[in-house]
Amino acid sequence: MNNRTDHGYLVLADVSGFTAFVTTTELEHGSEIIAALLDEVIAHLSPPLEVQEIEGDAVFALAGADSGLARTGLLEVLDAAFVAFKTRQRAMLDEETCRCGACQQIWRLDLKMVVHHGPFLRHTVGGRSRVTGTAVILVHRLLKNGVARRGGYALLTEPVVRSLGMDAARDGLPAHTERYEYLGEVRCFVRDLAAPHPTLSPVGRG
Repeated sequence: MNNRTDHGYLVLADVSGFTAFVTTTELEHGSEIIAALLDEVIAHLSPPLEVQEIEGDAVFALAGADSGLARTGLLEVLDAAFVAFKTRQRAMLDEETCRCGACQQIWRLDLKMVVHHGPFLRHTVGGRSRVTGTAVILVHRLLKNGVARRGGYALLTEPVVRSLGMDAARDGLPAHTERYEYLGEVRCFVRDLAAPHPTLSPVGRG
């Protein structure tokens, strides 16, 4: 067996509003829209992050101990992926002439990211690289959180903030706590993702 323990950042970039979008709009165009937006996110996460899996409306990526990712570079990577998402979304809105439900609802989508820092086990299943461990479970659980915030955000666990040498109070990061069965209390901090565009809305889309 080819198992080894690694340590680093685990990132889940998730399209907010996905469930409502795909269940109330046309399947064909809806899938194309989500794929195009996720392509932009992936292109800006990797490199330097390693894309582990595409999970429907989310991208699971990580940076192990030997990734070469500079400590100060992680937030820049997250911001760049978010900006790319919003830029592509705006372009779709400006260029779209299709009147189907999916194309008219693009503006409702947003991007949130969950980031954890910790150990994980690398192993191979069916010839494909996989990662497992408590850190992997935790970052996935954090997708379902109680953050009451509109717009894009990054939910950083306390180990991430510590590893980046950040001062949450100085950097204006509100604290947020989640609690999960078997995992206990998880202390996090919420960081607004930088968007270069004004808030998207259907106003003016005749």
